[in-house]
Amino acid sequence: MTTAALTVDPASAIAPVDRRLFGSFIEHLGRAVYDGIHEPGHPTADAEGFRADVLDLVRELGVTTVRYPGGNFVSGYRWEDGVGPKESRPRRVDLAWHSLETNEVGLDEFARWSAKAGTELMLAVNLGTRGVAEALDLLEYANLPGGTTLAEQRIANGSPEPHSVTIWCLGNEMDGSWQLGHRSAEDYGKLAAQAARAMRQLDSRIQLVVCGSSSRSMPTFGEWERTVLEHTWDEVDFISCHAYYNQGDRDLSEYLATPVDMDRFIESVSATIDHVAAVKGSDKRIGISFDEWNVWDIDRYHADDKRTAIDDWPIAPRLLEDSYTVADAVVVGGLLISLLRHADRVTAASLAQLVNVIAPIMTEPGGIAWRQTTFFPFALTSRLGRGRALHVALRSDTMETASHGTVSVVDAVATTDDDGVSLFLVNRGDTMDARVSVDLSAAGVTSILEAHTLWDADPTARNTVDQPDRVAVRPLDVVLSHGIAEFTLPPSSWSAIRIRKEPA
Repeated sequence: MTTAALTVDPASAIAPVDRRLFGSFIEHLGRAVYDGIHEPGHPTADAEGFRADVLDLVRELGVTTVRYPGGNFVSGYRWEDGVGPKESRPRRVDLAWHSLETNEVGLDEFARWSAKAGTELMLAVNLGTRGVAEALDLLEYANLPGGTTLAEQRIANGSPEPHSVTIWCLGNEMDGSWQLGHRSAEDYGKLAAQAARAMRQLDSRIQLVVCGSSSRSMPTFGEWERTVLEHTWDEVDFISCHAYYNQGDRDLSEYLATPVDMDRFIESVSATIDHVAAVKGSDKRIGISFDEWNVWDIDRYHADDKRTAIDDWPIAPRLLEDSYTVADAVVVGGLLISLLRHADRVTAASLAQLVNVIAPIMTEPGGIAWRQTTFFPFALTSRLGRGRALHVALRSDTMETASHGTVSVVDAVATTDDDGVSLFLVNRGDTMDARVSVDLSAAGVTSILEAHTLWDADPTARNTVDQPDRVAVRPLDVVLSHGIAEFTLPPSSWSAIRIRKEPA
């Protein structure tokens, strides 16, 4: 058995937890939209064709924002195709995923879906194959109350109230050679600055996200961020980070330690932000929008044969429908710990994606919707991770990893609000329990409200259409005495504990 000792002190605050940290992402990719959130013939479908069973799960998941419509898809997207009478909407080829886009669901429909789900809409503009004028048109259509041609068009299309989108992404992954309209950091920075200035002239309330690197392993990483920020510093509010992780041929314990890479990614980008601020003599604070993150077996995806034939453009094909294991869910829980630990820098994030495509929610056409293993850590962290994130003084046994060096076996973070303290922990050890003691005496705690662990004797266990409830969270036994909480974490597990505080 390994051991760990933690001290939680409400005075050791990192920053308030921005609720946008618990965002997600829906792209016109595979079955995310069609057969995912939208299936008019489904028994639970509402009058607009949206699946009520999926809406229920999205609300249970606790998603706060949804980034839309991409993703790689947005760099070839004409937003005008998705508004107006459905019978008049064109069908277009989507070059990003070699599919046919019917445009049955567009901005107005998605905005109404987002409202039903209780989420905030986060829109991306196409700076791949389009530019400033098209971004302005989309902003005018979405946000102006009326009195202009595009605003009146939205009203005539059945959306009398503006969508009032606050947060906008200036393109997607423009550092990537796979992206339509890919360009250098210098050229993208100039274009993004132009678009940002123009959009702010139209609506000064908006917040803007400029593209950072699409992964920490990109050859231009670091230099890309510096160049882009030098061009856009005065115009934007966030720079994005994207990261996907998978086990590959690594052993389990090393895989469970991959959130260390997210920590280093965030810290590197933060250092670059601070460097540009120092060079500019600016006290402005640029935030990080980690608006794509998840576990994704991207190596398998790239190894698969992809459609390239000129006469093969399927509608909503099954793409990127990864089936997640318990181990994958523990990694997702660890990544959430990393995001909370950097709540002073990361103030928006999007789990990519939400339904069917590398997603916590899966559906079958005409059938059930179910929770993947990764659903559970996200839902619990969104529900319990409120208030302020706290530094946790952690003393843990360590282990050696080939990719990350020496890491602690147990990782943890805490949050606190007026009513209590929440603890989130992961045991990265793949064979041994971890005995944990947490000193909460400074927090004035009184009782354990709830305690959960995600663990299985088989770390490859998963939920499927045939066994949708094979994996679920289990109760965790916690003893609280004189401000000290003690418990045992199973190997390869993620846990969440909520503790009541004394009334102020």
